[in-house]
Amino acid sequence: MQKIPIAHFEAASTLAVVVSSNEPLLFLSDDLKVIAASASFCRAFDIDPKTVCGQRLSKIGNGEWAMPKLASLLRATASGSANIEAYEIDFQRPNQKMRHLVVNARTLDDGDIDHIRLLLAITDVTDVRAEARLKDDLVRDNAILLQEVQHRVANSLQIIASVLMQSARRVQSEEARGHLHNAHHRVMSIATLQRQLSTSSGGKVELRTYLTQLCQSLGASMIADPDRLSIEVTADDSAVDADVSVRLGLIVTELAINALKHAFPDERTGTIVIDYRSSGDDWALSVTDNGIGMPAGAPKAGLGTGIVEALVKTLNGEIQLSDADPGTAVTISRQESAGSRDISTAA
Repeated sequence: MQKIPIAHFEAASTLAVVVSSNEPLLFLSDDLKVIAASASFCRAFDIDPKTVCGQRLSKIGNGEWAMPKLASLLRATASGSANIEAYEIDFQRPNQKMRHLVVNARTLDDGDIDHIRLLLAITDVTDVRAEARLKDDLVRDNAILLQEVQHRVANSLQIIASVLMQSARRVQSEEARGHLHNAHHRVMSIATLQRQLSTSSGGKVELRTYLTQLCQSLGASMIADPDRLSIEVTADDSAVDADVSVRLGLIVTELAINALKHAFPDERTGTIVIDYRSSGDDWALSVTDNGIGMPAGAPKAGLGTGIVEALVKTLNGEIQLSDADPGTAVTISRQESAGSRDISTAA
């Protein structure tokens, strides 16, 4: 029995693998002649398998593979001076739409040490690219729509706040007027957030800007003499999810209103400072005034209201009331060491 040379056996095995591959493959010589083509390649690019073998790459089909840059890269790969990895090409056939292909090529040892062989793999990514563009377009359209909705919500909240203020001016009851004023301030805090969201990306709200705008709104509606009372914000660069911003904003609104009502009687001058600091998952929000303070052990009106306690609970935070000497400091904080959950996922 005649012994088959190993090189011939390995070459035959390589040809069999290439021809039967489910992926479009070309087996090329170093002078870019086609040694073998997979059936999937011929189907994908509508080429008669009988016309492929022995042809130069630039001659197969209707000449659409005559790409000088691709040929140059293949020769460089054959010489060992370059590699083709995920090289993208635009592929145009007569009277057909443009297709986007990704090609990879490497030298292949098929047992014939006297000749360099190349294995060229082709992937059609036309549909994948089209789907990616469609997805990007949808994301962009949704972002524009969301901003428009947020803008409209903010405008609606401004209208509601105006109606509340008009109602407060008409009612005779001081108690009812106070409730309407408080409702107005809460609506304004959410309206301020909506304006901030319309200029934010990814649903994150930069707290320093948000709290500054919120406090400007509170000051404009509650401080008759800015030279006597003021609200300052000294927050860091933290950004939080929108729902967290709503809760923090409502807490600041309640505490700031409380300080404006009770900390500065008899035309006393003073300042309320809103501060927020975070480090990792730990954070602290404080509302501090330099007003009259409170007697030791005596609760300050409004600080223990159900609305603040409920909001702090949803943030997995703790409330601490302390003497600011002068004035009062209310601090809401969350410490990771306490085992609390991330506020961004709080209910």
